[in-house]
Order: sequence, then structure tokens, then C-alpha cells
Amino acid sequence: MKLTWEEFARKIGVEPRILENREARLLKEFVDEISYPSHCRFCQGLDLSNPNPVHHPSYELTPACNHDCIFCYSNVALKLGKAPKPGYYGWDNPKAITVSQYGEPLLSPRIVEVNRMLRERFPGARLDLQTNGSLLTEELWEKLDFDIVMISLDAASREKHLKITNADTFEAVVNALRIVGEDKSVRSVVRTIFMPGINEREIPKIAELASSLGVDEMHLQPLTIHELNVERLKKAGLDFERAESVRELLRVAMKAREYIDVRISGCLLAQLKRMDALTLFSVKRVAREVAPVVKRARKK
Repeated sequence: MKLTWEEFARKIGVEPRILENREARLLKEFVDEISYPSHCRFCQGLDLSNPNPVHHPSYELTPACNHDCIFCYSNVALKLGKAPKPGYYGWDNPKAITVSQYGEPLLSPRIVEVNRMLRERFPGARLDLQTNGSLLTEELWEKLDFDIVMISLDAASREKHLKITNADTFEAVVNALRIVGEDKSVRSVVRTIFMPGINEREIPKIAELASSLGVDEMHLQPLTIHELNVERLKKAGLDFERAESVRELLRVAMKAREYIDVRISGCLLAQLKRMDALTLFSVKRVAREVAPVVKRARKK
């Protein structure tokens, strides 16, 4: 039986308020210490004075994916007919471009061609590859040229990975982390979604695994719960209340930091750094959405 906060405090002989204050201080110290994710550098979401920030530009290759993750926003957008068409979404003279935010870019036969085109068209821009990693091979890696590679992994075992992604690709993803982890000319990142009740115990193990493969950073993201995914997440055991708790997210991040350089999504971290200790301890985030929205214009 799970104990309440007050029951746990009294069980170990400490007044709840004393224990609260102690953890609140630790959370505040952690938030003050950690850096923004490498991928979030240059993102408008770090500027809290911006009333309508947008993510830095992206090049979308395909809305298709060989995974069917229980939390996926791209899958939701596809079902609702809101997935972006292939092309560049952004502006001239970008500082960073993501390939891509929807679908699995390595499914596209144009990935190498688009990568080269972006280098030529935007020579001053940082290029970030966002992928599930399952299709990344040594041969393909030799043809690619990115500055940051973010590989999604939300489980530390084949069985749990299969339940979350509905794809038996765990070993392939681990191999992709090894490939990019060994290449010190790029910033390698394991991108992990915090899903309490499903994978919070997995996250420190993912951090340890990624670190052993030479990966530089863990980008830990809170879960956004899209309405079309609610039943799947409920069936998988998601604790919806804890998914909105900043305290729960920070607790897991602190455990993962024992193994790897952990960072929390920049737009959230920018807000957390302004909060005092007791606010961090109790604040909740709005985790529910209907559908993702692309705020950037598509350009030819």
C-alpha cells in the first residue's frame, strides 16, 4: 500500500513540515544547478518575456513512424489530420533546425539529401536530429552530418520498451546510442519522457545505460497527455496526478543525475528557476492537450 506524504514522514519519525522543507531546499538547489538542454539553446521558450514563443525551426520529412508509442503527439496529429506536410517550417537565418519533430526522419529515403541541403542553405545553423534511433546504422551514420543527435528511449529493458513503443527495437535503439556516443564530434542525447506509474523506475537505469555507452546528456521531458492517448496511458498504468507534479519529475531527475548530465525541458526549467523552494515542492503543471500545434510557417 502506498503511503501518503504525512504517513511516510511519521513512519520515519519526522514531522511532515520538517521533511517538506528539507526536500524543498534540495529541489531548489538542483534546479539552480542544472543547465538548459543543449537542444533548447536558442529556443524562444527560454525567454519568459515572450508572450507567444515558438520552437526553433524544423524540417519535416514524414509523419510516418515504425514505433507506435502510447504517448506520441505525432500519432495524434496524424489521426486528427494535423500532421505537417514535408518541408521546412521556420524563417531565414535560423540559429538551430530540428530534423524532425513529427514522425521518424530515418524512414525517409531523403534524409541524407535533406541533411546536406540544410548544411548548404543554412551554413550557420546548428542541426539537431530527433529520432527513435531504431534505423540508425554505422553505414547511415557515416553519411549524416548533425551537431546534436537526440535518440528517444523510455525503458531500460526489451519488455518495457515493447510495451511503450509497440515495437521490438530495444537492441537497435541501444546500438544507435552506442554509435552516437562513440562519436565525440557530436553532442549525443538520450531523450526520455517521464511517465510515473509506467517508467519512473526505469529512468535512472536508462541514464546509467546511456552513460555507459558514452552518451553526453539526458533530456528528461514531462509527459504531455493528449486526449486520444488517455485510454492507452491509463491501461499502461500512468499515474495522472503524479504526471502533473513538478516535485515528482525533479525527484527522478535527481536520481538519474547520479549517472549522467541530466537536463529538463528548457521552457519548463526557465519557469522553475524563478520559483522559491516551497513553490517547487507543491507546484503542478498543466499536462493535458487535445492536439499539438505547429506555430511556424512552412516555406518552400
